[in-house]
Amino acid sequence: MSELVTGEAVALELRPAKLPSRALAVLIDLIVAVLVYIAVVIGLVAATSSLDDAAQAAMSVAAFLLVLVGGPIAVETLSHGRSLGKLAFGLRVVRDDGGPVRFRHALVRGGVGMIEILMTFGVVACIASLVSERGRRLGDVFAGTLVVRERIPVGRAGVVPPPAPELAGRFAELDLSGVPDGLWLAVRQYLTRMHQLQPQVSWSMASRLAADVAARTGASVPPDLQAQPAVFLAAVVHERQSRQARQRPRYEGGGDHAVASVSPPAVAPVSEKNVRPPEHPQSRSTGFAPPA
Repeated sequence: MSELVTGEAVALELRPAKLPSRALAVLIDLIVAVLVYIAVVIGLVAATSSLDDAAQAAMSVAAFLLVLVGGPIAVETLSHGRSLGKLAFGLRVVRDDGGPVRFRHALVRGGVGMIEILMTFGVVACIASLVSERGRRLGDVFAGTLVVRERIPVGRAGVVPPPAPELAGRFAELDLSGVPDGLWLAVRQYLTRMHQLQPQVSWSMASRLAADVAARTGASVPPDLQAQPAVFLAAVVHERQSRQARQRPRYEGGGDHAVASVSPPAVAPVSEKNVRPPEHPQSRSTGFAPPA
């Protein structure tokens, strides 16, 4: 397990992907890329049958570079680190600081990957991943990236405390589609660990996360919750979970298709008492009085 250290010196968990899942994800991506390459080559051969052999060879090399090198770079850039294989195994490429990858990261990974994966049949990439503490291949080392697992097993996921009862359903009309999965993960990790943090650090982190979520939804934090950002985060996460539960198919009744409901352990709801804004140092009474 790796850790992302925030500006407040608080470590958030990053779970590096294991070599088997990464290898299978790369295998799926290569199969798709090879099929696309074969289709492109067949089309080029039919379209350039009147050209000489040298021109056809040049077109084949260009198609190879475009599909097997440029294709993964484009997919990784546009999907922010999730190719088809990584999507199937719940993996994502992120920066060392946990942020989404950009074009330059994908370009370095794709360029180095052509050597360590395509030209060496993945031998160099496997050796580098086994030697690296976080399972990074050479492309990740040079690009400053890391492949992480986005799907956290249910048994290991912390229980997010519920919001205050009066906030249930308050954000039913809020558009949550623009909030990325990485931000949801950061919010969940904060809510499960906020009682372990110092009050000032906890309030500062909650304020930043609430501002990020509000910016992605297009609606500002309600005035009555601006001093309680953790309460706002808990209510928004609860709303997202409620929507996912409504979309998930349910089977009622007995039989082989019955789904047993498992109640999560009881957790105290997030309230104003759990997270308080930092107090001004001068507002605290020390009990000291100067001599008369």
